[in-house]
Amino acid sequence: MSQQEKPDTGRRGFLKTMGLAGTAVGAVAVAGTVNAEVATETEEETKSSGYQETEHVRSYYDTLRN
Repeated sequence: MSQQEKPDTGRRGFLKTMGLAGTAVGAVAVAGTVNAEVATETEEETKSSGYQETEHVRSYYDTLRN
């Protein structure tokens, strides 16, 4: 009986590693974006003093009624 040669798994392992690394980089990028969006929304909420009806807003509303 002859012995079969084992396939070279080095290339296959390298490609698997690169695929996992790409997935990990994508996950980190998405996680960083989500955290940045949450922080931005919080900052905007604290800076906002709410709706204020001023004179120019009332005059704009008056133009809509005509």
